Amino acid sequence: MRISYEWLKSMVELPENPDDLCREFVRTGTEVETVEKTGANLDHVVTGRVVSKTAHPNSDHMWLTQINVGNLNVDEHGLPAPLQIVCGAQNFNEGDHIIVAMIGAELPGGIKIKKSKLRGVDSYGMNCSLRELGLAAESNGIAILPADAPVGMPIAQYLGLSDVIIDAEITPNRPDCLSMRGIAVEVGAIYNKDVHFDNPTITDEKGPQASDLVSVEVVDSKLCPRYAARVVRNVKIGPSPEWLARRVMAAGARTINNVVDITNYVMYLTGQPLHAFDLDKVTVQADGKRHIVVRAAHEGEKLTTLDEQERTLTSDMAVITDNGQTPLALAGVMGGLDSEVTSNTVDVLLESAVFNAGHISRTSRNLDLMSEASIRYERKVDPTGCVDAANIAAALFEQCCDAEVCSGVVDCVCEPFEPVSISLRPDRVRALCGAPITNAKMETFLTRLGCKVDTNSEPWNIIVPSNRPDLTREADLVEEVLRLWGMDRVEPTLPAARNHHGGLTTDQVRVRQIGATLRACGLNETSTYCFADHRDLELLNMPKEDRGLPVVLLNPLVADQSEMRRSMLPGLLRSVAYNLDHGVANVALYEIGRCFFGSADASQPAEPSFVAGVLCGENSLPSWNVKPKIYDFFDAKGIVEQLLKSLRIQKVRFVPADSQRYSWLQPGRSAQIFAGKDLLGWIGNVHPTSLAHFGIDADVVAFELAQDVLLSQAVRELPYQEVPTLPGVTMDIALLVNEDVTAETLMQRVTSAGGKLLAEARLFDIYRDPLLIAAGKKSMTVSLVYRAVDHTLSSSEVEAAHSKLIEKLKRGLGAELRG
Repeated sequence: MRISYEWLKSMVELPENPDDLCREFVRTGTEVETVEKTGANLDHVVTGRVVSKTAHPNSDHMWLTQINVGNLNVDEHGLPAPLQIVCGAQNFNEGDHIIVAMIGAELPGGIKIKKSKLRGVDSYGMNCSLRELGLAAESNGIAILPADAPVGMPIAQYLGLSDVIIDAEITPNRPDCLSMRGIAVEVGAIYNKDVHFDNPTITDEKGPQASDLVSVEVVDSKLCPRYAARVVRNVKIGPSPEWLARRVMAAGARTINNVVDITNYVMYLTGQPLHAFDLDKVTVQADGKRHIVVRAAHEGEKLTTLDEQERTLTSDMAVITDNGQTPLALAGVMGGLDSEVTSNTVDVLLESAVFNAGHISRTSRNLDLMSEASIRYERKVDPTGCVDAANIAAALFEQCCDAEVCSGVVDCVCEPFEPVSISLRPDRVRALCGAPITNAKMETFLTRLGCKVDTNSEPWNIIVPSNRPDLTREADLVEEVLRLWGMDRVEPTLPAARNHHGGLTTDQVRVRQIGATLRACGLNETSTYCFADHRDLELLNMPKEDRGLPVVLLNPLVADQSEMRRSMLPGLLRSVAYNLDHGVANVALYEIGRCFFGSADASQPAEPSFVAGVLCGENSLPSWNVKPKIYDFFDAKGIVEQLLKSLRIQKVRFVPADSQRYSWLQPGRSAQIFAGKDLLGWIGNVHPTSLAHFGIDADVVAFELAQDVLLSQAVRELPYQEVPTLPGVTMDIALLVNEDVTAETLMQRVTSAGGKLLAEARLFDIYRDPLLIAAGKKSMTVSLVYRAVDHTLSSSEVEAAHSKLIEKLKRGLGAELRG
């Protein structure tokens, strides 16, 4: 929401420094994104007066002018003198007051004003049109100001363009703050100031009753609880008055013409969207009236909206129709092209309605069509403000368009509004807030917010204003009181529980340890959306077995986030793709978060937590003595092993993954991870086909571990082992084994056969050669360390233990010693 400081100041007393208001906004829960000072782009542009106008000596269409710019009248030497400017415009005379861009000005379009020479004559500026200043779409010659315009005043100050625009982030629960009125009420409550609204009023209603010209029918009251319409005739369409255009532009809209600007202005003022139809484009029925019918759209019905796009509608959308037949507008979102107000429009039908928030939200997102109107409707507009907004707009039509306002309003109320009444206990407020807020303060805060407060008995009875749909229960009122009183003023206190001290649980400590270990391994923590595209598992080629039913969102924010995620990997792959697209070639990310598995026989989905990571690119930066290496399976395996080691998880096994079950991973480069009999998760290179679906043209290694299994298998303490003080004996063996003998199998057999004297065993080489060894065979070399804890080993002891180990390997694996 763009808040004009100048506009807001006309409604409520404000501090001189806008930064003070910004701080109060942040303190009371409204985030400020930017603060923009307008008029800065018109620096060095001032008002001036034409002292003289003579023909250019070397041109038949240019003029040599001397311009008085007041105190700024200096020549290039700093001496008092009018500005000499060569000008090609024809629509001015000596004595006219004009707008002058001096040397140093930068105009829209990248035009920089410098000293120049035109047809051999020096020129020290430019006489400007409104179009050249970006203040009008078209202009005929330079701008002529009134004769009483001051000389030498900055044009931004003269035109009132010097303003401060506060761009505030309005949370979805505060639709009242999507209007200048609502912001003024909020500021009045913050500073305890009176708020005043000087709204224009209709001076004279002429002609027939609006109800004699138009009838309104709402087929389904759920779609449209209220629809009000006014008729204005003999509208003169043209440019808006300067004050109206300035406020519309300050709110962030482009000024178009007086009719469109009026509807936008009233929407920004009140928060009530309006729409203007060309009355002559609505069919006159047999009774002499135009029949406006609000109904649900027919499945597949077509409507061309104002952006000239043909939209295919569904039965969940609402349309404004001509006698129930031809759609005129997409209710609450955008008008139709066929009923658009044009320069030829004479009579206008003005719509001011309340539409169902849920339907508008779904319509906007399903059509990917967001508008200022839909933003306000989906957050709920004031159900009692339709007629008030229509009357303000009609009065402005009368003032700015010389229009005649027909008598009366056609007001179709389908669902009468019932104000919300809430009981409030002052002592309960103080207890929940932990602050000594007096009853008088509470009453002041709530009254300033527009509530009607009855304090004659306790609990108090509070009538909530109609523009605050977020206030439905006592806790909401408590929150309002506390945020205005100041949460920063609440003194911190320790919990009152006895025999209890704060601290993290064992599982919380381990979760933090997981994150610390992964960061120590070079991964960066990220957080992706829990919302997912319904096609994610399909794009990933991940089977849906063991991942439950999809948890579908009723009102997704965007179409490609329509359900809750069932895997962490798609979100991480999108992060990889985003980094690669923005020139970050080396990506190492991890995330700890929840997935959501629905079930047909459960009211709530399961929400298991997972630890997932992705690696892409090189594992280090280039250096003079180190050549970077591309991340591969074993880098990820090492990271996972370090994580499991930090949690002291025992009996870890990596088992080759089945290519059918783990179809999103590359066969031969993927594995399941077990701790004993419990499946921890998986690890592997993501399949190129899956990567292509996410726009990734690089190798990615990923892993996903079940957090609950990690925590259950983690060991807090291990049996203490003394640091060895006696020397060990190192021996290497090279074994010839069949190709199907895995490293895991070999090391399990070595560890088992080594007995108590075997202290360490490490596989450090695998060699294949069908000529020197044999086809289907491989050589696996293991380094062994023998050590006793109580004495130095003798050669005979080592030889006996070593021979026994070799014999067991020969019998168990069919291994042969390689010579």
